[in-house]
Amino acid sequence: MKHTIKTLFGFAVGALLLTACNDSFLDRNPTSDLIDKDFWNTANDLEVYNNGIYNQAGDNDNYMFLVGFTNDPYNSSAWSAIACEAQTDNFASLSAAQQWATKIGAGQEMVPNNPDRGGWKWDLLHRCNVFFENYQKADILETTKQQYAGEVYFFRAWFYLDKVQKYGDVPYVTKALDTDSPELYAARTPRKEVMDSVLVDIDKACAYLPESWDASHPNRVDKGTALALKSRICLYEGTYRKYHDLGDYEKYLQEAVKASEELIALKKYEIYNTGNPDSDYTALFSSTDLSTNPEVIYYRKYEAGVLGNRMSGYIVLMNAGATKDFVDDFLCLDSDGEARPTSLSMDYKDDTYQHVLTNRDPRLTQTILDPQKAKDVLYNQDKYKFPILNGMDGWKTTTGYHVIKYYNKEEDAKGYGNEGTDAPLFRYAEVLLNLAEAKAELGTIDQTVLDNTVNQLRKRAGMPDLSINPPMDPKYADEGLTSLLVEIRRERRVELSFELSRYPDLMR
Repeated sequence: MKHTIKTLFGFAVGALLLTACNDSFLDRNPTSDLIDKDFWNTANDLEVYNNGIYNQAGDNDNYMFLVGFTNDPYNSSAWSAIACEAQTDNFASLSAAQQWATKIGAGQEMVPNNPDRGGWKWDLLHRCNVFFENYQKADILETTKQQYAGEVYFFRAWFYLDKVQKYGDVPYVTKALDTDSPELYAARTPRKEVMDSVLVDIDKACAYLPESWDASHPNRVDKGTALALKSRICLYEGTYRKYHDLGDYEKYLQEAVKASEELIALKKYEIYNTGNPDSDYTALFSSTDLSTNPEVIYYRKYEAGVLGNRMSGYIVLMNAGATKDFVDDFLCLDSDGEARPTSLSMDYKDDTYQHVLTNRDPRLTQTILDPQKAKDVLYNQDKYKFPILNGMDGWKTTTGYHVIKYYNKEEDAKGYGNEGTDAPLFRYAEVLLNLAEAKAELGTIDQTVLDNTVNQLRKRAGMPDLSINPPMDPKYADEGLTSLLVEIRRERRVELSFELSRYPDLMR
């Protein structure tokens, strides 16, 4: 396997690394000094301008779709990928910092009075549209222009995916507006029209972006990143249209298949598997350097002194916990070698905490804490007995299931703002799951597809393969789905938990 440097979100050094610095040149709103005769002339001009787009997209005070562990260590507990899971049935939180998410999950949220994390922010779109109005002025090769245009098409597509997922119908704008623009008062564009335009943008990104940038242009989005985003966009939109009776869904599912298969054909990525099912999954989420991991397509780079986080310090000791419903969805590995849901298992017992964790998919104890291993796994936790429940010392878990995904003992010891664990944003695993689900929805899936997608993940976990006709889990028997689609959705829930996937999956 040829290991290439994967696209980092942001830059490893310097002030351009996703900082919240407001006096940076790249953080200023585009003005006439960026569109006069002294700019838009060279490839470097386009690159520098696009650096500002990367920078603004990663400002989690305003945009959440690239959140990772946030750009502020304190907010690792409030606005990170973990906190966002409190919107879903995977995570039950009583943390005041996560109340915004629990209200959404309970259907009790109020429309925010400010435009910040409520999502009604448009600065990033303005930056993208300024680029499109000016980049052709550069006196450089057309292929070079297209590479930088591909970056901006990528970000505009991701921006609008996020907007549609939050609001449905939204204004679709492709020009740089000023205070006199009538478009400021225009009606919202129907969501189907917006998503059709998103598909056009992401197709251009896939066509224009290089398979890799040369060594002098590290850490930029590339063709693989764009194909991964297209795979995500099209599965979301295809299934949303199908299950919300909007029609015209097959095209998007077919495009999800096309993007996924094109990414696979690049032969740049593979499932990270060293043959250690009890630790390989953990390694994806506790690493301080994902640059050589063959599964990680795109990630957010953290580095103490440049952009640190506090994910490990917060994650175990917060007033929250994984739900029993989530834990129950991990398969049991029975004594006859078969993998079964808890409701069909020959051997599953839940009379003690340890029985719940015994003979389960190994990803379970790499996602939630095994209390018997707490003193070995956690930094400086000898004074606590886990799980921490009411009446005990320490931050309580609401359910008894402390989330352990993303935890790194050595990084926890470094303290506030000094953790450098990287946050994966696109993984090859997701693309394989997108492909399997899209084909299942289209009725074109077979055992070969399962073996090349879902079963690659099960092999990493040391679990038996999924067959084309699995038994129906009674838990989902009344959902009107095939047993195969139930198992593909289970695999997605288990594999992609706490990665900003569950909430949009539930919505679609």
